[in-house]
This record gives sequence, structure tokens and C-alpha cells, in this order.
Amino acid sequence: MSKKTDSFYFNNFIESAEISCEAAAMLKSVLENFDVKTLPENKIKIHEIEHKGDDKRHEITQALVRAFITPIERDDILKLSQYIDDVTDSIEDIIIRIYINNVKQIRPDSIEFADLVIRCCTAMKAMFEEFPKFKKSKKVEELIIEINRLEELGDDMYVECMRNLHTTSTDPLEIIAWREIYGFFEICCDTCENVADIVESIIIGNT
Repeated sequence: MSKKTDSFYFNNFIESAEISCEAAAMLKSVLENFDVKTLPENKIKIHEIEHKGDDKRHEITQALVRAFITPIERDDILKLSQYIDDVTDSIEDIIIRIYINNVKQIRPDSIEFADLVIRCCTAMKAMFEEFPKFKKSKKVEELIIEINRLEELGDDMYVECMRNLHTTSTDPLEIIAWREIYGFFEICCDTCENVADIVESIIIGNT
């Protein structure tokens, strides 16, 4: 297989991760500049970003149908493409839940959580930028470790957000809504770690 054909897959991973970064940045913007009136419009915008991720995943699938040889195992390519798309999906899910639950006011710690999601997505993109050199690059492993560390921070932040919710709110509808929203924040971080875990397994299996 030519290097040009190989680069298609690696570039697709980078571009897909960039879409996740775009979604994460929009999520933070929506939270920081929250306005109930613009929420329907923002829901449409985040779905347009998510749709770009779907297109990237379809590109991978179509390429695999035609490919005779691939730079890494087909199943690993499919898993990586799907899991990156899952990251973007989970970010969209946060805004959808805010919309569905008719949230009127944003809790400040959700903005901090959005910052963490941005850091996870940024590290994921950086990991894929190094991924083509995984047989020689030590930085890939460092970024995998960083994503795992950020996911642990996500677990801790989830616990603290939930405790803060239950100790400061007396509105049962607010509690129900934000329990779900915080859950999807945690899923974002978990899914980034899933991507990193697959990359790590690929490295172990090919070195």
C-alpha cells in the first residue's frame, strides 16, 4: 500500500478529532454565553458539526470496502473511527439534554467540565497527529497517558459536580436534569479514553 493511501486513514483520524475539538469549543461557548432563546439554533449548529463527524466515519467505511491492504487492522480502523465519532456524539448529547430538560440557568461548574472536555479532545487530536509515527514516537504514549489522566480528572469532577448539585439545589427537576447532563460530561471523557486505549492496543500489537 502506498504512503499516500496510508495517510488517508491517519489524516481522517486527525480531521475527525478536530471535529470533536470544534464541538467541544462550541459547547463551552454555549454554556458561557447561555441564552434560552438561542438554544434551538445552537442545537442545530452542534448537530451540523456532529454530521461532519458522521461524514468522516462514512469516508473510512467506503475506503475500507475498496482497500486491499490497510496500514493497521481493519477492525482497529473501524473502532477508532466509530469511537472518535462517539466523542462528538456525546458532546452533542450534552446540548440536547440541556434543551430537552428546558434548562434555564447554567451551573458554573459545568463550564469547568467543558474546559476539561476541551482538554481531552485537544490531547486526542495531538495523539492522532503523532499516530502515523507510532513505531518511533514516544510522544504518542505520553499523550495516551495524558488522556488517561484527564479521564480520571473527569471522574473526580463528576463526583464533585454531583455532590455540589445535591447539596445546593432543592429543586427536584433541576437535580434530575443536571444529573443527566453531568453524566454525559463524564461520558465525553470516558470516550476519549476509549479512543486512547485502542491506540495503545494498536501500538502494542504492531511493535
